Amino acid sequence: MKALVFGVEAKGDSPPEDANALLKGLAATPMDLIEVEDPKPVGPDWVVLRSRLTGICGSDAKQVFMENADAEMDNAMTALISFPQVLGHELVATVDEVGPDARGVEPGQRVVLNPWLSCGPRGIDPPCPACQAGDLSLCWSFTEGRLSPGIHTGNAKEATGGFAELVPAHRSMVIPVPDAVPDEVAVLADPFAVSLHAVTRTPPPPGGRAVVYGAGALGSTTTGILRALYPDVEVATVARWPGQEAMARSLGATVFAPEPRLSLVEDLARWSGGVLRKPWQGLPWCHPAHVDVVYDTVGKPDTLEVGIRVLKGRGSLVVTGVGAPGRYEWAPLYFKEIRIVGSNAFGVEEVDGRRQHGIAHYLDLVQQGRVDVSAMLTHTFPLEQWREAFATLARQGETGAIKVAIDQR
Repeated sequence: MKALVFGVEAKGDSPPEDANALLKGLAATPMDLIEVEDPKPVGPDWVVLRSRLTGICGSDAKQVFMENADAEMDNAMTALISFPQVLGHELVATVDEVGPDARGVEPGQRVVLNPWLSCGPRGIDPPCPACQAGDLSLCWSFTEGRLSPGIHTGNAKEATGGFAELVPAHRSMVIPVPDAVPDEVAVLADPFAVSLHAVTRTPPPPGGRAVVYGAGALGSTTTGILRALYPDVEVATVARWPGQEAMARSLGATVFAPEPRLSLVEDLARWSGGVLRKPWQGLPWCHPAHVDVVYDTVGKPDTLEVGIRVLKGRGSLVVTGVGAPGRYEWAPLYFKEIRIVGSNAFGVEEVDGRRQHGIAHYLDLVQQGRVDVSAMLTHTFPLEQWREAFATLARQGETGAIKVAIDQR
């Protein structure tokens, strides 16, 4: 089969002299579309899926763009991955082959991938305490069992991802897609579930105020979830590009630009009723402040600093984005006793008193007409045009891209 393999010799063309850093990284990325052996079920309780539509996750893009490639390699997560890799875990697929013990799965079924390579896929029984609690992304066993190290599909060498024709998956990793939900909507289930986990685990109070920093896939889904599940909460979204701004407005948010940061802090203070305090130097900060929760989908020093400056005393900064570390002034963090909450992907979540997988919640909310983030999917490309797909994301300001997907139907 054809697969886009990361960990091979780079074969990109030289980028133009005026290319941005992302396009330069794309030209040097060690990834190429090559022929590899078809995958087989890893065990009798595994299946093989045929890819239909695969979204490009922000984590895929960061890896392919070689972000921070010149920095010292001290990322702790390298302890939990293996190479070579076929990326792509935001997958809608058709069941192609079924192992003898993969009960409840039928050939031809259309499914969304739950990508976690937790205890079940690894053949570990009894499952760890995290898996027993439904916290699949906190599994204790990401380096154990019948698979090489890997957190989710696409970063363990045997569990190849959706940037290929065929994808192996454990029985627990496939969630049926209702006939009424098209592929273009189902493919947004993974980023939606990431944001659902963040919002429902640290929700805004009734009648409160929430800020969503970022308006890409995670920012758009976070805004959509807040408006759908917490309609009495005021929502402000920080959007960088015109297309993102239009999406956030359509979802019912008040929208602000991220730059200049001084204006952003002042705008958020006016919007929320916070009182600005001006230090001898640097950005002002709010005290008293009236923003209850900031959902930071970017996770860079500049964005974290804005969050702690506008949050109220004992407010929550929920971090779903991952950027490179760096210095920022964080005195307001301790002064206002702010909570910083890391939010890692998804598992079994509770919505309206019902506990089930986050992806299943998304499919239900779509069918109920309570959520519509379908406009997020702005571009699709065939697998052969993978460079054009990533380049479209690298030029979001020009292209208006929010979610880009690889189409293999």
